[in-house]
Amino acid sequence: MPLNIPNLVTCLRILLIPLIVGLFYLPDEWLSMGERNVAATVAFVIAALTDWLDGYLARALNQMSAFGAFLDPVADKLMIAASLIVLLQLGRVDAVVALIIIGREIAISALREWMAQVGQAKSVAVAFVGKVKTTMQMIAIPLLLFHDDLLEVIPCQWLGTILINVAAVLTVISMLYYLRRALPHASP
Repeated sequence: MPLNIPNLVTCLRILLIPLIVGLFYLPDEWLSMGERNVAATVAFVIAALTDWLDGYLARALNQMSAFGAFLDPVADKLMIAASLIVLLQLGRVDAVVALIIIGREIAISALREWMAQVGQAKSVAVAFVGKVKTTMQMIAIPLLLFHDDLLEVIPCQWLGTILINVAAVLTVISMLYYLRRALPHASP
């Protein structure tokens, strides 16, 4: 593993995942649910910011690497999947939404691996719809983790539910987009 600053930032994102999940397994005497919600939200937001930061640093410091290109999307997928599973257990996200998002991530990862093996990785490079989907998830999940009304004005659970549902629709659209791009390469 090339040890450079962007890869270390990505590793930090991966290390934050057990913290986000673990907060909800601490004994009730340690933290109230409200404190858990705030702490998990802060940890998720920091992790989400590292997603932007590692890419920025890799370009700015000219420290792009094949390992970083591999690790960054893996970290994102782990963070999203772990958070959705916690939210599902807490009853804050619908199982169908979690299955759509996690299932798509697995399917598209497999598709990208296969396309790389047949020399067509650029056919399924990240598209704009995929970036919008990821942005929706990165906004929805902290709202759902926070759960309560923010400043007694913003209904986080309601808004997060709308955004995660929009993200699920975009997830299906982006999956269909990538599958359509890969289809010409599927014939023998």
